[in-house]
Amino acid sequence: MTSSSPSLRKLGTSDLEVFPLNLGGNVFGWTADEATSFAVLDAYVAAGGNFIDTADVYSAWVDGNRGGESETVIGKWLASRGRRDDVVVATKGSQHPEFQGLSAATIKAAADASLKRLGTDHIDLYYTHYDNPEVPVEEIIGALDELVKAGKVRHIAASNISARRLQESLDFSDREGLARYVALQPHYNLVSRDTYEGELQDVAARGGLGAAPYSALASGFLTGKYRPGQQVDSPRAGKAGAYLETERGQRVLTVLDEVARAHDTEIATVALAWLAAQPTVTAPIASARTREQLPALLAAADLHLTQPELDRLTAASA
Repeated sequence: MTSSSPSLRKLGTSDLEVFPLNLGGNVFGWTADEATSFAVLDAYVAAGGNFIDTADVYSAWVDGNRGGESETVIGKWLASRGRRDDVVVATKGSQHPEFQGLSAATIKAAADASLKRLGTDHIDLYYTHYDNPEVPVEEIIGALDELVKAGKVRHIAASNISARRLQESLDFSDREGLARYVALQPHYNLVSRDTYEGELQDVAARGGLGAAPYSALASGFLTGKYRPGQQVDSPRAGKAGAYLETERGQRVLTVLDEVARAHDTEIATVALAWLAAQPTVTAPIASARTREQLPALLAAADLHLTQPELDRLTAASA
C-alpha cells in the first residue's frame, strides 16, 4: 500500500497502511445479499476505504449456510472489480465448522480454504479468530510462520486471546525469529471497555500491535437507534437493547447526543471517533448492511473530537 492518502494509518509493525475505518464483512451473505454487499464495498472503496475484515465462519449460524459465505461474496467482488491490489483483506480462522481449532494442520487447511473462497493467492492479514489454549503457542506460531514463508499470508494477527497467551506468542516469535503478530482484534467499545483496557491493551502497546476492535458500535446500540419504547428490526436488537437497561448505557447515549449535535454529525460517527482516538487503536471495525448506513461510519475517519469531548465520553462510559 502506498501512503498517498493522509488518512491512512500504519497497522502495528507491519507495512500495511489502512483506512481508519475497517469495513466489517460479517453481514455479507447474511443480512446483506450479494448485490447489496457489492454496493457497500463499492461505496466504501470509492470513499477511500481499503481495509476489509471477514472470517471463514461468517455466516455459518444462518440456516442453510455452511460458513465462508462472506469470503465468497468478497472474492466475487474482488474478481469483478479488479481491486485486489487496492485493498487490505483480513480474514480469520479457527471457527469454521469444518476447520475447528488451531492445530497446525487445521490452520493450514483453513487458510487454503479461505484463499480459495476469496479467489486470491494471498491474505494480507490472517487472524486466529479464537485462541485454542490447549494448543501450544509454539505450534500455532509455527504453522502461521509456514503460511507467511509460503507467501499465502502477508501478516498474522490474533483475536479473542488472553494477555498471557498473547505475550507468550510474541515472546516465542521474537525468540525464534518467526512471524509475529502485528495486530489484535479485541472486543472494545464505549460500553465495553474492560474487555480490552488493562493488561491486554498493555501487552498490545508494548508489542507494537495495532488494534482493530470488533463490536465497535455494540451491536448497533451506539448508533443511537435504540431508545426507550422504540422497537428496532434487527437480528441484534436484543443484545443492543440490553445496554439501554444500564446506567452506563444511558449516560453514554446522553453525552453522545450532545457531542453529535455540537459537530452536526451522527451518534455512530462520534462513537467510532472516540474509539479511533484510544491508545493502540488503528481502525475500529463496523459493518453496513445497506449503502445508506455507510456514510455515518466513514465520517468517523474525518471527525476529530476535542480532548474535553473525549474526556466526557470516557467519564460517561466508566
